[in-house]
Amino acid sequence: MTIRVLLVDDQVMVREGFTVLLNAQPDIEVAGEAVDGLQAVERSAALRPDVVLMDIRMPELNGIEATRRIVAADDPPRVLVLTTFDLDEYVYQALRAGASGFLLKDASARQLADGVRVVAAGEALLAPTVTRRLILEFARRGGPPSPPAGVRVGELTERETEVLTLIAHGLSNAEIAGRLLVAESTIKTHVSRVLVKLGLRDRTQAAIFAYEARLVTPS
Repeated sequence: MTIRVLLVDDQVMVREGFTVLLNAQPDIEVAGEAVDGLQAVERSAALRPDVVLMDIRMPELNGIEATRRIVAADDPPRVLVLTTFDLDEYVYQALRAGASGFLLKDASARQLADGVRVVAAGEALLAPTVTRRLILEFARRGGPPSPPAGVRVGELTERETEVLTLIAHGLSNAEIAGRLLVAESTIKTHVSRVLVKLGLRDRTQAAIFAYEARLVTPS
């Protein structure tokens, strides 16, 4: 099954370079390009890609607001943010807007392709240490949880709450299964139920929710 990607960046060389790298993959196809946030929203609706590779700093409409509009649509694509610096101030805002993770623009061809595959599968780029730092810093900036957060957490079973906490620590399904001594398929079921009960899109949003609800305390 081919993963269809929409590339969004105001720099022609970046778009051309990523197009070459992604089209060289047997399971990935660049379905279209956009030069700014407004065009990204329009082409996302028209092309219905699986993944949007989104630059942040662009004219007309920045990547943060474009991400917010794209993920608000019915059956939206996953958004993978592209950034020049791993602790870019705007990455926090992009995660809050609904991005499923981020990649550095100098990522290798393999990292780029793997990142697209990960978010297309509904996972999130939480494993790298720098991403964990981003989530922690994001949580510090987020302030106390809103009242509905406590109510929503109460909808989870004890095991689902445990799984959510481990997701927030950046563990994969396989790692969580090993920690809890259960089958990986069982963990996948728990993760799906957590996302449905909390009304979340993916693991990135689940991790952010866990920090904001103070299930996990930034250290």
